[in-house]
Amino acid sequence: MSIAARAERRGRPWIMRVVDLGRMAYRKAWAVQEDAHANVLTGDEEMLLIVEHPAVITLGRRGSAIENLISSQQRLEEAGIELVQSDRGGDITLHSPGQIVAYPIIRLVSHKLSVGGYVHRLESAVIEMLGELGICGFTDPKAVGVWVRHQRGSAKICAIGVRIKRGVSMHGLALNVDNDLGLFNHIVPCGLADKSVTSVAELLGDRAPGMEEVKSALVSCLARAFGKGD
Repeated sequence: MSIAARAERRGRPWIMRVVDLGRMAYRKAWAVQEDAHANVLTGDEEMLLIVEHPAVITLGRRGSAIENLISSQQRLEEAGIELVQSDRGGDITLHSPGQIVAYPIIRLVSHKLSVGGYVHRLESAVIEMLGELGICGFTDPKAVGVWVRHQRGSAKICAIGVRIKRGVSMHGLALNVDNDLGLFNHIVPCGLADKSVTSVAELLGDRAPGMEEVKSALVSCLARAFGKGD
């Protein structure tokens, strides 16, 4: 499914092509990202890829990422979890059905953003979206991502890991909506042993909106975030 997300920038219509890939294996979606990245580099419209991945653990470029893998390769195979070395920044994370993964493919210079500014913009868009659902999200200056207050202290609800190649972004964010949080027991999420993870469904219970509603809200917030008069 492809839709056009429109916002206003400097008085001109700004268009980001939003493509919902449905459920797609991580490596295949990565290849789609690479193609989209090449097209944006040549001047095509910026893109936002939305996807759910089958269970997969990805390792970021941080050298210590593998140290935060708890389960053996055999145990992962038995659980049906793929292990992939990614080229994104950050540590280790897990994707699975019920989690919305968003990959913006944008030219940072067009938005006057540094790499750090881009990451903060992603965090702000997620916090805005969570606020619309009645969830108070916040950032932690010591850890990238979006967090919420939880009975176990602060818990991560959205992980962020990006790569900027030739000024154009790849990879992005993973928002826990209604995924199996037990799968995170295979890793130390983002290498933070003293932190937990949570989801929209865990926080809101019966009041939690469905995946499509959350997806629509997230796309709208990201479109606004990158359609401002930067």
